[in-house]
Amino acid sequence: MNKPRLYGYLAQYDSPRDILRAAEVIRDAGFRRWDCLTPFPVHGLDQAMGLKKTILPWLVLGGGVLGAAAACFLQWYVNSPHTESASLYVLSGYPLIISGKPHWSLPSNIPVIFELTILFASLASFFGAWALSCLPRLYHPLFKVARFRQVTDDKFFILLEVSDPKFDIHVSRELLISTHPAAIEEVKD
Repeated sequence: MNKPRLYGYLAQYDSPRDILRAAEVIRDAGFRRWDCLTPFPVHGLDQAMGLKKTILPWLVLGGGVLGAAAACFLQWYVNSPHTESASLYVLSGYPLIISGKPHWSLPSNIPVIFELTILFASLASFFGAWALSCLPRLYHPLFKVARFRQVTDDKFFILLEVSDPKFDIHVSRELLISTHPAAIEEVKD
């Protein structure tokens, strides 16, 4: 049997104020592979951790622009007399000439453009958030730690991972002790 490898240290804190102070200490020490785990959003934690802004708004914007462009192209293709062809069968356009109106005009196509913009933007938001969060993640070493179950109720945790370039077994533990946690526990992989 192989001995389980150390995944990192888990430090428990009792209040949002304590975890904010601890996050600032760890950030200032230069660690990069660590995370704060809380039962509810803690205001100011992103700044305390030194997190950068997410690219998710740009993904949503790209999805919306792509949806609007797809809607415009789709409606132009279907209504254009230039795409009507018997050899294309189902891919052939189907222009309707009603009351001498133009084959394609923006005002009559706004509802479809709006709907596809919203659809593509929401899909980009949903799948982009999952991809950026590396979800779905079916297993994590924290699932085996009994103390970690309290994160869904009233406790706050910092996980300092071994994969961090600055991680040293003794120095990292002393750094966590200096933040005055309620408890520190090794997490095995």
